[in-house]
Amino acid sequence: MDWTEPFLLFSPLDLLALVLLFLAWASISVLTEHPPASRPSVSVLMAEYRRDWMKQFVTRDPRVFDAQIISNLRQGTAFFASASMIAIGGGLALIGNAERLTGIAENLTQTNAPEVFWEIKLVVILLFVANAFLKFVWSHRLFGYCSVLMAAVPNDISDPNAYTLAAKAAEINITAARGYNRGLRSVYFGIGASAWLLGAVPLLLAVVATLIVIGRREFASDSRLVLLDSPGNKAHTQT
Repeated sequence: MDWTEPFLLFSPLDLLALVLLFLAWASISVLTEHPPASRPSVSVLMAEYRRDWMKQFVTRDPRVFDAQIISNLRQGTAFFASASMIAIGGGLALIGNAERLTGIAENLTQTNAPEVFWEIKLVVILLFVANAFLKFVWSHRLFGYCSVLMAAVPNDISDPNAYTLAAKAAEINITAARGYNRGLRSVYFGIGASAWLLGAVPLLLAVVATLIVIGRREFASDSRLVLLDSPGNKAHTQT
């Protein structure tokens, strides 16, 4: 059997919805990480606060509070990485027992399709979950790097290396947060991709809903207004 034959089982609307799913995922990621200067996203605003955090960190004594924050951030990434791993295992198990899924799906959609039809849909979901797992694991590791850099920052403002090392810690912290956010977006779109099990139209609606949720949280949320309402915030002075 040619590898393209399974894709002939899908309608043009299915393929269009699938393309739009990945296009929306890539587009919102680029827009969130590289927004217009006149309308920064929550992620960009938080990056400035992370830099300010590391500046304050230099003179804070003791530094127990900062250590607790890093520990909490690492716990969050570890939790989502573990959850993603469990989801991957469950998805692979379901693919290995696709006849059970086929029976349930046929009852819901009234579609008489072979097992490979449903397996491909599951693989798409697993791609998002696997990407999320990789992002969370890398984010967890970067937060570990950040904690080491923070430990290397002298607790003396007269030391010429103090603010240089603090700035490095801030950039690693920002990179770790970026990976964490990318993992979350993959989770969002993975959940949205599960609507494809019900058909192409539900998938299209799920893509639109996911874009609205992410877009609102990054560009139109109350939390964003709070972050903007700070005279010392650099991004605020650009709006």
